Formats: sequence, C-alpha cells, structure tokens
Amino acid sequence: MNKLIFGTLTFAGLVSLPAAALAATIGVATTNVNLRAGPSTGYPVVDVVPRGDEVRVFGCLNDRNWCDVRFDGLRGWMSSNYLAFFESGRRYSGPQAIYRMRAPVITFSFGSYWDNHYRSRNFYRDRGRWERYWRGDRDWDRSERREERRDDRRDWREERRDDRRDAREERRDDWREERRDGWGERRVERSDDRPAFVVPEEPREERRDDRTERRGERGDDRTERRGERGEDRAERSGERRGGDGDRDGRRRWEREEIR
Repeated sequence: MNKLIFGTLTFAGLVSLPAAALAATIGVATTNVNLRAGPSTGYPVVDVVPRGDEVRVFGCLNDRNWCDVRFDGLRGWMSSNYLAFFESGRRYSGPQAIYRMRAPVITFSFGSYWDNHYRSRNFYRDRGRWERYWRGDRDWDRSERREERRDDRRDWREERRDDRRDAREERRDDWREERRDGWGERRVERSDDRPAFVVPEEPREERRDDRTERRGERGDDRTERRGERGEDRAERSGERRGGDGDRDGRRRWEREEIR
C-alpha cells in the first residue's frame, strides 16, 4: 500500500514538474537590451530585445549574471540585470527573478554554441578571433584594448577638431554681424549729422520767366560785343587808309622838288 501511494505521488510530481518548469522559464525584458553571442558585452550583438517582450530562459551561469535565452527564434545571452519574472501577481527582477524562475545552472561552450546557432551570421567569419577572446588570450586582449584606445583617441581628436572649427565659425559669424551692425549705426549717425537740404519750391512759370530773362540778357551781351568788334574793325581799317594817303602825298611833294 505504501509503495502504491509513493509511486502515485512520484508520478504526479513528474507530471506536474514540466508545467511548473515551463512557466518558470519565461522572463520579460525590463528595457531595450542587447542579445549577444556570448556571456559578455565583448561579444557581438545578435539582436535587440525590446522592453516588455518575453524571452525563454534555458539557464544561467553559476554567478547568475548572464542567461542563455531565446527571443524571436534566435539564441543568445542576456544580462540577468535586465530580466524580470512575474509570479502570483508580483514582479521580480535581477537575481530574485533568476531565483524565482528556478533557471538551471549551465556553462558556455564557445565551439558548439556558435556552430549550432551562428553559422549564417556575418560575425561567424571571425570565429577564430572570438574563440581566442573566449579563451582569454591576453595578447589578443591587449591588441584589442590598444585598438580601442587608438579609436577613442582618434574620435576624441576628431570631436575636438570639429568643436574648434565650430567655435571659429561662430566667432567669425559674430564678428561679421557686429561689423555689419557697426556699419549700419555709422551710416545712420552720418545721415543724422548731415544738414537737411530743402529744395525751394518755385512755381514753374517763375522759373520759366527767369530762364527767358537770362537768355535775353545773354543775347543783348552778344549784340553789344558784336557792335564793339565792328567799330574796332572800322577804326583800324580807316587808320590804315589814312596812313597810306599821307605817304603818297609826301612822295609827290618830293618828286616835284627834285624836278
């Protein structure tokens, strides 16, 4: 009898265990989090899990920091800090969520994991390099860190160069605006200092009469000058005639005396 009861309870436990385990392996992303090809931020990104989407948790490392999950048909590793689990209307996150979902402890085997899930991905071509990273190749780590520092310095120089260029352009624009404003102010000051020139308003008839009078005066002046020039010519011509007559008389008188 006791054996029968014990066997019945054992069978009931085995039947109910998968349903509980299945319910306990569903987690929720607390924010937009990267799904990576290994349990580290140094591994390439497989996909991004949006906030609030569910993931299937297959297990976590011994330190519970990273968990092997599946999202939208893709396998990858996700930080447990961004996992949440709901049970009995309560929400658990971080280590408590891993404890509540009773995720098994697993290990990460680079070769089999990548061969099974990432053969079609672009980063699989660099499998050897990532395997050295998984093994902890210090030389590779040093070279990677040197490249990262070099890239960081290059980015810093470019940002500083861009900032200086922007600052120069801003100073140049400010100087041009100030100079333009100064020119405008000087023009206004000079225009204010100049005396206002008011054109006298005269009737058109008066101006026309003035022009006629000036023309008449100029005509009279020309007539007088012509008369004076005519008189001068007459006088000069008479003087020439008188001088010739006297010379002829003297010549006749001299001839008569000689005879």
